[in-house]
Amino acid sequence: MKKLGLLYEGKGKKLYKTDDENLLITEFKDDLTAFNAEKKGTEAGKGALNCKISTHLFHILEAQGIKTHLVDTLSENTQLVKKVSIIPIEVIVRNRATGSLTQRLGIEEGKKLPFALIEFCYKNDALHDPILNDEHCLLMNLVKSESDLEELKRLAREINSILKKFFEARHIDLIDFKIEFGIDHDGNILLADEISPDSCRLWDMNTHEKLDKDRFRQDIGSVKGAYEEVLRRIVSQ
Repeated sequence: MKKLGLLYEGKGKKLYKTDDENLLITEFKDDLTAFNAEKKGTEAGKGALNCKISTHLFHILEAQGIKTHLVDTLSENTQLVKKVSIIPIEVIVRNRATGSLTQRLGIEEGKKLPFALIEFCYKNDALHDPILNDEHCLLMNLVKSESDLEELKRLAREINSILKKFFEARHIDLIDFKIEFGIDHDGNILLADEISPDSCRLWDMNTHEKLDKDRFRQDIGSVKGAYEEVLRRIVSQ
């Protein structure tokens, strides 16, 4: 499968057309961004690490019945994926309080939440991805129906349950993560985008060392080294 024209370039990936109208090639970039791209950087090899981690996690989820857009891995930093129409809602799952949740609500940093909190954000860089409630989503026609919203929540909770257990077995605490969904040409809702240390907060369960993009956000050490450690743990067991 060959890359044809560039279809889209985001902060962390490029999407290319192929000779099959229902398939695309995703290329993971080495770029690092934070705070709505106000802070930028790059680290050689980061894209390949995210590609490998996301591929592995998607396979874990698929084995548990979660439908995804992933078709195949083509190289160290490229995947073949199903073409989907992305639902413009970022679905955030939180197991502990940190980041914007702590800033907005004053909940103690690192506090374990009594249940997995599901939040929606409008996928719109110009508006800084504002928080949405269910009625916002329906008012703006971001989904077709209330049942679609409930399906996004159900899938998010199921994905969290699978990944939380998976990471715990590897002594990693899944603090929170962001996921995106898309609709394929048959109308199926599929997990899309990626799941990687760029889109998750991952802490070592014993030392609470941060193994994710917060290392870049907070200038606390090598990003690549942390991502390599995540990859090592998830593929070694």
